[in-house]
Amino acid sequence: MDKFLHDHPVVPRTDAEKQAVVNRLKRIEGQVRGIQKMVEDDRYCVDILVQISAINAALKKVGFSLGERHAKHCVASAVKSGEGDEAIEELLEVLKQFSK
Repeated sequence: MDKFLHDHPVVPRTDAEKQAVVNRLKRIEGQVRGIQKMVEDDRYCVDILVQISAINAALKKVGFSLGERHAKHCVASAVKSGEGDEAIEELLEVLKQFSK
């Protein structure tokens, strides 16, 4: 992750944006705890796998939301300030990692 640390300025999230992401992550955290309980209760494997799939989808949705915001705000700001090439390259690299 260190290779993604950068010196160009970021566009801070609004309180509403932060709260929306935190709320989504808390829901996902609850789903993970639910799966832990399912395992402890010896629930049917397929039911557990379906829940894992739902969590993966929820995490991807959060990731795409953050990526979209990053492109619209942080990358756009970097382009305007003359640091667009670096910001675009960084975004492409993280998208490659995200799509694995």
